[in-house]
Amino acid sequence: MLHITRIAAAAALALAAVAGTQADARSVEEAKASGTIRIGIQGDNCPWGCINSSGQADGYDAAMGRAFAEYLGVQAEFVPLAVANRIPALTTDKVDVLFATMAMNPERAQSIQFSVPYAANQMSVVGPKDADLSTPEKLADYRIGVPRSAAQDTALTAIAPEGTNIMRFDDDAATIQALMSGQVDAVGGNQFYITRIEAGAPGRYENKMPLTALYNGVGTRLGEADWNQTVNAFLGEFMKTDEFKGIYNTWMHMDPPQLPTEMEGVPFAIAQ
Repeated sequence: MLHITRIAAAAALALAAVAGTQADARSVEEAKASGTIRIGIQGDNCPWGCINSSGQADGYDAAMGRAFAEYLGVQAEFVPLAVANRIPALTTDKVDVLFATMAMNPERAQSIQFSVPYAANQMSVVGPKDADLSTPEKLADYRIGVPRSAAQDTALTAIAPEGTNIMRFDDDAATIQALMSGQVDAVGGNQFYITRIEAGAPGRYENKMPLTALYNGVGTRLGEADWNQTVNAFLGEFMKTDEFKGIYNTWMHMDPPQLPTEMEGVPFAIAQ
């Protein structure tokens, strides 16, 4: 009985800690009053988000984050994150919002609130040109690298035969390095992997098999209607402008695509 009581007490303390973190998180008005907004981006995944050689945040997500900061009338303070710590950084109030290549899916929608989508991303298996990776069954013949907990990890794991050697790394850069060094035979990557791989190993690799088309949304904390509404209002205005098209052209090398107006299991707004 004492053991059960201790477990119950520990659970209550854990719930209180989570509730306390949520209660202490900054509101939109508090961020405005401070003059800064803390924006989580990926630290080494250009052209999405990265820190450049000058130590400045760069890439598509950084450009979108700066536009959002300007919309709020504050300065952008970028926090570089790895794939696996993006959601924890948000839920523990290390950042106010995530412009961090957050692919929208029902599982993640249980942990964070997504905005309307603001980018599209095609995921594929990338491998040697002479490798037979034309069907999911062929994955079992190779060592496949993916960034841990990323969308391509989820998509590839869902279709790979049982026993496939899927090796998980901390982020996109580590996954690409594993391919270049021969630690893995192929990788699950986004639409820009092949460009980065081609720069280091010209003519050796290609997109072999599409995995899924994903859409990215801005992440805010569950239940925080002020952040969700403010982000959606910004995107609703900004994505109609020539400035947005210019940012998309610059970093994605294409015009903005048609984005979905709804996604099953992923609400874009907090129900009132």
